[in-house]
Amino acid sequence: MYEFNREEYEKRVRWFTEARFGMFIHWGIYAVPGRGEWVKSQEKIPDEVYDRYFEEFDPDMYDPKKWAKLAKKAGMKYAVLTTKHHDGFCLFDSAFTDYKATNTKAGRDLVREYVDAFRAEGLKIGFYYSLLDWHHPDYPHMTDRHHPMRGNPDYPDEGRNFDRYLDYLHNQVRELCTNYGKIDIIWFDFSYADMRGEKWRATELVNMVRELQPGILIDNRLEGSGSEQGSLMTGDPLPYHGDFACPEQIIPPRGLVDAKGKDVVWEACVTMNNHWGYCRTDGYFKPASMVIKKLVECVSKGGNLLLNVGPDARGRIPDESVKILKEVGRWMERNSESVYGCGKSTLPKPDYGRLTQRDGNTLYIHVFDNTVGPLPVIGVKQEDILSARDLATGTELRAKGGWMCSDYPDTAFITLGENPVLPDPDDTVIRLKLRKE
Repeated sequence: MYEFNREEYEKRVRWFTEARFGMFIHWGIYAVPGRGEWVKSQEKIPDEVYDRYFEEFDPDMYDPKKWAKLAKKAGMKYAVLTTKHHDGFCLFDSAFTDYKATNTKAGRDLVREYVDAFRAEGLKIGFYYSLLDWHHPDYPHMTDRHHPMRGNPDYPDEGRNFDRYLDYLHNQVRELCTNYGKIDIIWFDFSYADMRGEKWRATELVNMVRELQPGILIDNRLEGSGSEQGSLMTGDPLPYHGDFACPEQIIPPRGLVDAKGKDVVWEACVTMNNHWGYCRTDGYFKPASMVIKKLVECVSKGGNLLLNVGPDARGRIPDESVKILKEVGRWMERNSESVYGCGKSTLPKPDYGRLTQRDGNTLYIHVFDNTVGPLPVIGVKQEDILSARDLATGTELRAKGGWMCSDYPDTAFITLGENPVLPDPDDTVIRLKLRKE
């Protein structure tokens, strides 16, 4: 009978809740058509047509050292790379398929280079691996809701052996957990309908992963998708529960708390534009100011942000993504103290921004909008403040209001100075040191 060990669990996730910010990398042969990672399914492309992208894949400008340096400069602490997406193409040199990067014009194991480059920058290593496979002959074709050949009578499911596919899946995961040294995260994607849990031989799979990679973190998508958070939410998780929930393209309105009232570890995975994989025509990028605010929102609710990049077919991260990440990095260089190791505050969210908190007496006020007059800190009394500092510069701020604040004796006020314009229009951060209770 499986018994959840919370002490071991909390020890395992500690680095993750300290890190708070990671890079997701969606990359594969779908970058050649440049219409997103789901193009094979959405356009119902048969293998004989899609295979031309395999033949053309030649990432001559792939330089994961540049990727890793960019991630580190942006303030990210870990990365997750798609080793195999739903189309079944493998960026790694698997012994169980010919459908892999070593058999393309790339001619080498692209995952190996990623691992070496990101490790060299001191970043944690994550592998994404799709449970789906639209290339494997034993994966359901006609009756599967996502397969490119769904509903096509020319591709019946008769003669396909799903157990044989599961052996393939497990063997590839074993390779990923064996051939690349210490791996910090494995990110399975995803479950739906009856394709969930033990359909994947999930307990066996998780036990193997944990045996090969002690301390590794596993996401929760053996149980569900980006809209289902699984048995972690019950407080009594199943044997194949993940270590963290991963809401997709949404930040939970109030964070995540299980049925027993305990905070759930979570990570919002979010695209920079509207696609995960490279899409040539998608120029709808989130500006750096929005990314900064969304990162802070995640932390203020007790979560992480996994921000995606989709390199092109030649292996380059799009210029707009690079520009945004460099801008985020400039903010993080000055203000990362308010992100790393921080979480939600016990105080109410202010109208002008958000709060993050490191411990019982270090509070970070993230000011997004100007106030008229001194800045109110509801829930804190003036006498509780030991110091107030502009985090970016270390400059002292006066922890006092004025005559206009006299009607609010139970609220502390911070005076930002004579200039009504915030020093940082994206997010001005104030660090308060409070008296310990």
